[in-house]
Amino acid sequence: MDNLVIAGRSFRSRLMVGTGKYRTFEEMRQALDASGAEIVTVAVRRVNLDEREESLLAFIDLDRYFLLPNTAGCHTAEEAIRTARLARAAGLSNWVKLEVIPDDGTLLPDPVATIEAAKVLVEEGFVVLPYTTDDHTVAKRLLDIGCATIMPYGSAIGTGQGLPNPERLKRIIDLVGGRVPVVIDAGIGAPSDATLAMELGADAVLVNTAIAKADDPVAMARAMALGVEAGRMAYRAGRIPKSDVPSPSSPVEGLVGGMK
Repeated sequence: MDNLVIAGRSFRSRLMVGTGKYRTFEEMRQALDASGAEIVTVAVRRVNLDEREESLLAFIDLDRYFLLPNTAGCHTAEEAIRTARLARAAGLSNWVKLEVIPDDGTLLPDPVATIEAAKVLVEEGFVVLPYTTDDHTVAKRLLDIGCATIMPYGSAIGTGQGLPNPERLKRIIDLVGGRVPVVIDAGIGAPSDATLAMELGADAVLVNTAIAKADDPVAMARAMALGVEAGRMAYRAGRIPKSDVPSPSSPVEGLVGGMK
């Protein structure tokens, strides 16, 4: 599979994984290994920056995985900016997965606050990967600001409803036009959802709940990796156009007996 490139950095895997909701840190560690992912996102608010040996960071091999801090739990642009600055000051990274989610009931991002926070963080030198809606006008604003990726949701976080509006995601993919990677973030429930996202032309997917809450997270992590790989290969191979007119798979000319 061809490499994923974000802000000049190359990754072999196009599957990003989260670290929340696992039953144990050891289970998380095994699932990360099975996923083949290289980018692992962690909520800054879950990390004990003073006692790293007692936090989830002790279960993530930082020589193997690229750590992507996120601002999960932030309800305003100000909170997200402050959290990103804290992570950078603590030496985690100057990359940030930007999340501004004002409503804990829907877990849908605030587009206005996301744009506001992204603008400040990009100006401060952060590599910003914003979680956003599937609205192409918001994606355009984030692209113009200079974000390193665009990360629209497939459906709401943790629902596992997949991609109910693939045409909206395809419009974003076409709008971005390869200038930065488009990563489908949230809503992936099964490997087939990840495959569809990649077949649409997405550059990567980010999965957390569907792996962490599976009956067998390790097996599901591996299945997600295969789904991503299959979708990417299909996209590059080029699917046939859909048609309302059936056509035979075998040639109809030159048949024995002159049949047509």
